[in-house]
Amino acid sequence: MIYLKTDQEISKIQKAGKIVANCLKEIRSMVSPGLSLFEIDKFAEDFPKQFGGRAAFKGYHNYPASICLSVNDVVVHGIPDSYVLRSGDIVGIDYGVELDGYYGDSAITVPVGEISSEAIVLIDTTKSALELGIAKALMGGRLGDISFAIQEYAEAKSFSVVRNYVGHGIGRKLHEEPPIPNYGHKGKGVKLEAGMVLALEPMVNAGTYETVLLSDGWTAATKDGRLSAHFEHTIAITRSGPRILTLPDN
Repeated sequence: MIYLKTDQEISKIQKAGKIVANCLKEIRSMVSPGLSLFEIDKFAEDFPKQFGGRAAFKGYHNYPASICLSVNDVVVHGIPDSYVLRSGDIVGIDYGVELDGYYGDSAITVPVGEISSEAIVLIDTTKSALELGIAKALMGGRLGDISFAIQEYAEAKSFSVVRNYVGHGIGRKLHEEPPIPNYGHKGKGVKLEAGMVLALEPMVNAGTYETVLLSDGWTAATKDGRLSAHFEHTIAITRSGPRILTLPDN
């Protein structure tokens, strides 16, 4: 069942989302060659505490860390470890916060030092695909309008969109209905209504869309070992258009 949120609930989700966005802003500025994934995880665990929130991922279905860090060919759900970032890496940073019973969720992909031209285009394409998907999150439209916009743009750039992992509703739970594929057909799927709160998150691969699950049971990587990028915003569908709930303070 899809739960429509009141204006008050959307405001609470936005408060959690702002913590997420501000934390990601800080992490983006930290990322550089020589930084370990453990250091990022520690920062992400501590950051929301000053606002009365908590890192939402830790313990979720026994996930062992406070943030997901997906380096290079890792698509999503990379578990932070002792790996030290090197120039040329790209790192997907997926983060959620729970505050007063409501969740915000967002992701960015960040370059480490000098990266390849392919990596630059992949990151830019994935970010733009998210923006195009958000633009289609219109009351009276269909979920497939969002999915199609993401897929069409990514594939026009000769990349592929991941099938095995999708976006989701969000609110009182980190993952709610409906699932939101990053591929689909215009005019198909659930009708979009004011009060829906959705986490849109295109995952775009340089090569095949196929993924493999690593032995830790969480880390999903590209099947062909090529790069992957990931961006995500939590948004609300309103009568006046889509509203992004995971924006940082200026």
